[in-house]
Amino acid sequence: MKTAYLVGAGPGDPGLITLKGKAALAKADCVLYDNLANPELLSLAPSAEHIYVGKKRSDHALGQEEICALLVSKARQGKCVVRLKGGDPFIFGRGGEEAEALAAAGIPFEVVPGVTTPLGVAAYCGVPLTHREHTSAVTFVTGHDADAIDWSKIGHAETLVLFMGLTHVRRIARVLIAKGKSAATPALAARWATRPDQQVVTGTLADIADLTEAAGMKPPVTFVIGEVVRLRGQLNWFERLPLFGRRIVVTRARGQACELSEPLRELGAEAVALPVIALEPPADPEPLEAALARLESYDWLIFTSANGVRFFLERLDRSPYDLRRLRARLCAIGPGTRRALEALHLKVDLMPAEYVAESLVEAFAPFDLAGKRILLPRAAIARDVVPRELRARGAMVDVVEAYRTVAPAGSPALVKEIFARRVDWITFTSSSTVKNFLALAGGEALRGVKIASIGPVTSETIRMHGFEVSAEAAAHTMDGLVAALRDAEE
Repeated sequence: MKTAYLVGAGPGDPGLITLKGKAALAKADCVLYDNLANPELLSLAPSAEHIYVGKKRSDHALGQEEICALLVSKARQGKCVVRLKGGDPFIFGRGGEEAEALAAAGIPFEVVPGVTTPLGVAAYCGVPLTHREHTSAVTFVTGHDADAIDWSKIGHAETLVLFMGLTHVRRIARVLIAKGKSAATPALAARWATRPDQQVVTGTLADIADLTEAAGMKPPVTFVIGEVVRLRGQLNWFERLPLFGRRIVVTRARGQACELSEPLRELGAEAVALPVIALEPPADPEPLEAALARLESYDWLIFTSANGVRFFLERLDRSPYDLRRLRARLCAIGPGTRRALEALHLKVDLMPAEYVAESLVEAFAPFDLAGKRILLPRAAIARDVVPRELRARGAMVDVVEAYRTVAPAGSPALVKEIFARRVDWITFTSSSTVKNFLALAGGEALRGVKIASIGPVTSETIRMHGFEVSAEAAAHTMDGLVAALRDAEE
């Protein structure tokens, strides 16, 4: 029988899951996840069955006994089951009950700790729960069942952290004040701490209930009550990040989005993946295979994308040939393509100053191309600037389809889900992403949304369809696009 795992998903930021939690998800056959676990973590278990078992105050997908029964049932089917729980399984997460159920059923299990929500609040809201000059003790308490707590004992805690207390905070504050805690004690309420949509309200014990109500805060909310709240003005680093709170749609292909999404998240943004293109092998591989058969005849091999490198090498691996036949010099259109070649221990002989077709052509100016054979493996649909201009200089250019871009399945439903909420920016990294997005969503989806483009060719396509470009990368790379977004928000 396989081991079941109770895994702490952390407070919200998917980067805060532990390495052991990540490893458990990677081998999971089934993931039971709750409302507080960031759904992005499910991508760490792409082949597993995903079952939502979340519980909100008035909306329970399953009761706790049903969750325990399902956990046991899936494990008895021989599956590696991961119970993914927001925060830490054993800090007000009812993980103890689930562990008991597994133990009673004779199912081997492990508990993988997670970053509990108060630690996330402390780190991302700038409120250390302990501090030598302010407090040496912290008390965690649930407000879910306020009547079960002896507030006369709890109320004297130097730092008090209140879980699930939004509904009862007004009454709890009155009781704490009645039991002797100063009404002027600093208080903080945090919703979705550690996420780009983190919402924080600060006040005092006397007015925190009024302030949270005025702000329209809804669960999940965690309260911190104590002198340490005064440090927020000095230590609040997260909300000062340049893209904090911005919701940015990334339209790159699945599997490649992280190159853009991760640096955006590091700057505080919510990066929303909306893959509007998928990459597939060529519909007819014969031209590429024929080129591979005469690989030693080429003087230059030009790659205009890292995708071209990947699909070219994949087809080469399936052929009877290998790189020992290659005698051509290598040209890469930009640093990303260059890195893809260098990862294969191949030296790049030529890279243009700017990462566009026109600059690539200019980079060949010092070379005599008369009679030279050039192979250009690229996407099925691409601009003809490079082959046309190189042929004009006497080169014999073979353009072969190495891969093609298609619209991924399920995108229309995902578009509807994403644009049901506010979107601040959408990023386009090629003309194909622009055209595919508009075919899927229509121009109406871009109303009120700022557009960021990776470069002039993509920008031209955007404008051709009647839209303005609010930010364009100076360097036509993912790093350049991130820099353009950051500059636009400063």
